[in-house]
Amino acid sequence: MQAAPARATQFDSWVLLPENVGKSYELIAGEIVEKVVSNQKSSRIAGKIYFYIQLYLIEKNIGRLTPPDGGYFIGAERYIPDVGYISRARQPIANDDAYNPLVPDLAVEVISPSDSYQQIRHKVSHYLAAGTVVWVALPETEQIEIYTPDAVPIMLGADDILEGGSILPDFRMDVKKAFAD
Repeated sequence: MQAAPARATQFDSWVLLPENVGKSYELIAGEIVEKVVSNQKSSRIAGKIYFYIQLYLIEKNIGRLTPPDGGYFIGAERYIPDVGYISRARQPIANDDAYNPLVPDLAVEVISPSDSYQQIRHKVSHYLAAGTVVWVALPETEQIEIYTPDAVPIMLGADDILEGGSILPDFRMDVKKAFAD
């Protein structure tokens, strides 16, 4: 981690410096965190979740996904979820900036060995405060935690069905599909 700039606006300029181009950074709790490459297992899980949601969106055409290099403003912080979703109703025209100024409707975070438990919990709390639903995939236990603003978290196991709720109506995926090798 590096010392953070005084404000998020300074972070936004800092990430565009030539020495930072091509790297991914998040601003978490006042710290600049380089989003390092995950491990193969976490990357596969994120890819599968992205794939199944993208298949759903091809049919429904209700929104857009970002893979793990699409960032979002979350209050004064900047996050890059492994999968981000924003509805066309909230953002009719695609945003092409490095960090979308609108919060995602859904953020998927897949835990990797380089992730700090404290940082993930911090991000989840800020996502929730911004109104974002969060799915946290736990590769080691093959579980997915579902966080919805103003609701009790839900833990799904490999034998459960992940549902999209009001954000992705009629979306259903067997949890075990995300973790299948």
